[in-house]
Amino acid sequence: MKFVGSPEGIALLDLVWHASLPVQLVMLGLLFASVISWTMIFRKWFAFRTAIREAERFEQKFWSGANLNQMYAELTRADASSAGMTNVFVEGLREFKRLGSQSNIEPMDILAGAQRAMRAALSREIDYLETHLSFLATVGSTSPYVGLFGTVWGIMNSFRALGLAQQATIADVAPGIAEALVATAIGLFAAIPAVIAYNRYANTVERLTTRYEIFMEEFASILQRQAFAARA
Repeated sequence: MKFVGSPEGIALLDLVWHASLPVQLVMLGLLFASVISWTMIFRKWFAFRTAIREAERFEQKFWSGANLNQMYAELTRADASSAGMTNVFVEGLREFKRLGSQSNIEPMDILAGAQRAMRAALSREIDYLETHLSFLATVGSTSPYVGLFGTVWGIMNSFRALGLAQQATIADVAPGIAEALVATAIGLFAAIPAVIAYNRYANTVERLTTRYEIFMEEFASILQRQAFAARA
């Protein structure tokens, strides 16, 4: 790859290789951050896709009139794993059954215990969904400034070369300006995908959280009716 219009036909890799050490460190750090952020982007994409599909599948089965005790038994098998909305359901019903087996506990206390268990499960699920989002936010917000540091350093080298030259030509300042622009480009390359992914995934987390909370409230209403019916 060569720069169009460059009389020497400087290759991009040669330009990076012959850049000053601070600019090279900036480029290397930005490339490293970009690789990690892209890895996190794809991992979170698969995680969110799985969470959405699991929520849709569970809601379809839950509201189809399935027996709750049978669903609970299937989901708590030794080889069964629960996550997302399923985990909220399992933890809530487990606590409901545990407290309901004690005859000296009022129905509202049973319901409150089940709700606390579901809120704890919901907090764990939200924490899992938000994992690595802060890294994407950090890359998106700091990469342009890190690239700008490389830009400033490259321009400083250009002015230094310009001051030392007896007869100033474009060849004296071109390498410094070129490495400065490359540092800027790499900073934007690292920042833009991270910002887009963070905004999209933060919105997905918010929507999933709302979905889980709505289910938790609806399930709490069902448990409340069952608690009073059992005591009656």
